[in-house]
Amino acid sequence: MNNDVSQSDLSQYSWLMQATAENPWLGFWTCIATVILGILVFKLGFAQKLPLLKSVIIYAMLVVGCFFLWTMEFAFGAPIMAVLAISAIFLGGYRYRLHLHRKQDEQSQAQS
Repeated sequence: MNNDVSQSDLSQYSWLMQATAENPWLGFWTCIATVILGILVFKLGFAQKLPLLKSVIIYAMLVVGCFFLWTMEFAFGAPIMAVLAISAIFLGGYRYRLHLHRKQDEQSQAQS
């Protein structure tokens, strides 16, 4: 049985499927990248201090959800990793500006 897939057969699939056909580990690493980006976006935008067991449950569900998002990108070509990366950049910038604002408020209160 011949498992080789021609370029014409691959043209109908998403970019990630095409790349994974050439390098099978790429699918695994993109799944890991999706999980890391999902956790980063969650931490920057939504995370609160929680007890350990609740945190474990939240992050386990986050990993399951990120696997679903990765599947959407793998099967349909949805730009999930790009959206997560852009979200992480914007949320990181927001958190940095918030940090600077709070630091400036503390300095102004200390001076008065």
